[in-house]
Amino acid sequence: MANAEDGRTPAETGRTPGEQAPQREQRLGPVVRRRGQMQSGTTDQHLLDTHGGSGWVHEDPFRVLRIQSEFVEGFGALAELGPAVSVFGSARTAPDSPEYESGVRIGRALVDAGFAVITGGGPGAMEAANRGAYEAGGVSVGLGIELPFEQGLNRYVDIGVNFRYFFVRKTMFVKYAQGFVVLPGGLGTLDELFEALTLVQTRKVTRFPIVLFGTAYWEGLVDWMKNTLIAQGKASPRDLDLFHVSDDVEEAVALVSKETGV
Repeated sequence: MANAEDGRTPAETGRTPGEQAPQREQRLGPVVRRRGQMQSGTTDQHLLDTHGGSGWVHEDPFRVLRIQSEFVEGFGALAELGPAVSVFGSARTAPDSPEYESGVRIGRALVDAGFAVITGGGPGAMEAANRGAYEAGGVSVGLGIELPFEQGLNRYVDIGVNFRYFFVRKTMFVKYAQGFVVLPGGLGTLDELFEALTLVQTRKVTRFPIVLFGTAYWEGLVDWMKNTLIAQGKASPRDLDLFHVSDDVEEAVALVSKETGV
């Protein structure tokens, strides 16, 4: 018998017959939509897509107010957070993987070093770091984002803020963190990493340590930076000093603590 929600059989979903499907939902800022009330597209998409008509002339000025409100909500929620480190990594990291365990250990170690832990609030590596912070008795923060697929903050988040706009969320990752620890991840992780590197390179932020955790995962990227970017004059050799690479949890946390003075 096919599942009424998505057309798949119980065998295809991995559930037993009669077992209820996980509830799908869509978070649009403070609004939650489920089942037939879910809408296509996201707020970011509506903002950035090219408009065919002239409706944007009337709509975009009001979007400025919504963007402003997101900044206000984020600032209000995190203004008294104290020293914190943002931890990035893949949402696809399996809970039984060594990468997940490293994320848990990093979350714990950061709390022990006096930091709150900020993540994107999702599953995988983000959940791991939040879990470590939670289990260590520290402050575990999740900054969620509206996406066109299933989402929601993981259960280890103490303070959660859901954003409509990526650029507002990314501001919060940097503004309220003293540094980044970057676990293996995909395009979103790379986006956050290179934005941070650019901000440090251009001195938009200062004293902002960035640690790439997992030498085997990151060595290809580092080699490309050395042998292509720098070799062709597209970056400076000193740009390699903008980040550290480590396989050791204690070393990674020590690098963050040393550069931030915590």
